[in-house]
Amino acid sequence: MACFRSAKHPFRIFFYNRLIAATNSKNGYSTCASKGTPVYQARQIKDLFSFKYLNPKSSFALISRNFSDQAPAATEQVNLIKQLREQTSAPMKDVKLALVDCDWDIEAALKELRKRGKVLASKKSSRTATEGLLALAQNESKAAVIELNCETDFVSRNEIFQYLALALAKQALVAENVSQPVSGLFPVGPEYLEGLKLNLDHPKIGGETTVQNAITEVAAIMGENVKLRRGFLLSASSPGVVSTYLHTSPQSGLGRIAGLLSLEVEDGSSSFDPLKRVGSELAMHIVAQKPLFLTKELVSADALENEREILKSQAESTGKSPMAIEKMVEGRLRKYYEEVVLMEQKFVMNDTLNIKTILDNLSKEVGSPVKIGSFFRMEVGEGIRR
Repeated sequence: MACFRSAKHPFRIFFYNRLIAATNSKNGYSTCASKGTPVYQARQIKDLFSFKYLNPKSSFALISRNFSDQAPAATEQVNLIKQLREQTSAPMKDVKLALVDCDWDIEAALKELRKRGKVLASKKSSRTATEGLLALAQNESKAAVIELNCETDFVSRNEIFQYLALALAKQALVAENVSQPVSGLFPVGPEYLEGLKLNLDHPKIGGETTVQNAITEVAAIMGENVKLRRGFLLSASSPGVVSTYLHTSPQSGLGRIAGLLSLEVEDGSSSFDPLKRVGSELAMHIVAQKPLFLTKELVSADALENEREILKSQAESTGKSPMAIEKMVEGRLRKYYEEVVLMEQKFVMNDTLNIKTILDNLSKEVGSPVKIGSFFRMEVGEGIRR
């Protein structure tokens, strides 16, 4: 009777037959039970298909209750994985493995992830890192710029990487106990910065640590080699201003190319607003035109001799007389100066004027002689063999 009535429900007949085989087997397990379902559970489900539980709604309700007993534990595990991933930004696979190894203790798993990350970061430290960002910090009298490298531009767009780069620039700006001139450009590199204390206020890399440990921790999070390559500090004499420009800037204080210069004025009572305006334009010019020297007198003898040899070789190929060749070389050297000497370059915003003329006009505007104290151009990855 019961079997006949159950024939209307093929799904129930299938399970009923399987469960009959399970309860009658010698070892007490069916093919399903052999994967870990004990006999008493199989018999419970079998009872669902007896005359007592022939109501489909009743059967489904009881099955649902039986299979939902472990749901809260699974939900808790998912929440722990989500929390730890938000705290560390580590890959999902690593997060889950750490939690399993630590019996789902999130604090212990966090420590374990950091240990594993530092080991992996040290292994990746020999890999070439040519991408990254320049970070800039400045005040009225000085500016600091650092280069933080990584392996891919994907990591350079990560907000944790960008936060660290800005923190390092701010640390370089307030660098103390460094032998430095009153004004000018000098290095503040990793050999000085890496041992300094750093206070970080970020959800994933917060707290007090050293510069080197912060870099290692970010490398562990990113899964790439992260390296502080170099840093520089530019100071202006008093009275004077420091002007900066960042190109390809994802946010304030970050970019891929930086131009910095200091402008010095003789009369300290002069207005600084024109200095700041022209200084910003000149910093942009430095990024665009890539000057190598401030004046012709500062062009190194080696650079000048090399250029002269190249120009002479080119002129000799024309077959002209030695006197004509000499005139050609001198004419082309003037062109060379216009390319590499800042004071001789055509102003990028008005090519009818050169930088020397721009400074003369600025001096007239403020009523006191103005000169460029120092300048510097820096680009991510320049000089690194790829």
